[in-house]
Amino acid sequence: MLTHALALALPFTMITGVAGATDIAPSRPAATAGTFMPYRPGSTAITYDPAVVPAGATATLTITTTGYGTEVALAVTGLTANRMYGAHLHTAPCAADPDAAGPHYQNHPDPVTPSVNPVYANPRNEIWLDFTADTTGAATTSVHHGWSFRPSAPPRSVVLHAEHTHTAAGEAGKAGARLACLTLP
Repeated sequence: MLTHALALALPFTMITGVAGATDIAPSRPAATAGTFMPYRPGSTAITYDPAVVPAGATATLTITTTGYGTEVALAVTGLTANRMYGAHLHTAPCAADPDAAGPHYQNHPDPVTPSVNPVYANPRNEIWLDFTADTTGAATTSVHHGWSFRPSAPPRSVVLHAEHTHTAAGEAGKAGARLACLTLP
């Protein structure tokens, strides 16, 4: 009789989530959108190279946190058609100087900056959203990680780069010039 009761109770526990099923439900996605323009004080979407990220191009970054980690999605429009771009989350907000966005956000920060060690600068420890724009200059890309952003130090921007991200030792994480930047809240 006890075995029969346990056999019935286990599926009920799994369905009702006594162990905390709400912990694995996705959070409400947080989306940040912007239209790239040349820098002005207070700008949140900046193009540093209008030849490849024209004024008026757009980006929307969506972050969804689940009990299983974090999903980050990027959608862009109005870019140079059929062109490859690198894209990563960075540690600081956008500013007039492209380098002000700081280094790539890393789950396990490299003690050496800039980080070019593939142990740290890799798509499992950073958010890499590289893409190739289609014939209309649009693209979407996403990545899912089994970790969440640190609440005390979340990523503060997404930067579009001139090249897809390199992976070789001494070059890992590099993706060429910073073309544009979208500040995250």
